[in-house]
Amino acid sequence: MDTPLEPQTAVSTLVSRYFRALDERAFETGWTAAFFTEDAAVRAPVGAVRGREAIAAQAEEALRRFDRTQHMSTDVLVTAAADGATADASWNALMTHLHPDGRIFTVGGRCRAALRRTADGWRFGDLSITPVWTDGEPPHLPPRA
Repeated sequence: MDTPLEPQTAVSTLVSRYFRALDERAFETGWTAAFFTEDAAVRAPVGAVRGREAIAAQAEEALRRFDRTQHMSTDVLVTAAADGATADASWNALMTHLHPDGRIFTVGGRCRAALRRTADGWRFGDLSITPVWTDGEPPHLPPRA
């Protein structure tokens, strides 16, 4: 039987593993299955996408604009549903990006997620990243279609 801390610990670990994968650019085929449900949605400053393949393409394209990144999370708060099948989480994030020419672009933001417990563990069903502040020059993004 789950203890009250189990979803907290499991979801906090999922957040940390996801941020680590982004920074290590661990983009093997199907990498998003370790973090997202098949029908997951992500809303980030670079756009909104749905589905694991679209999430992978967006993350890979966005991060390849930089030489290196460092994503840190803190204050992960998790509220699990009474049946233990779903949860909501929120956390603060500090996301630092190093441009190829050495300039730094930093984002302080808030993240929110709706999660589902799957046979493979907790997965993001919906994830949003909302900047609270930025410092430095963001990457130049192509116009949205």
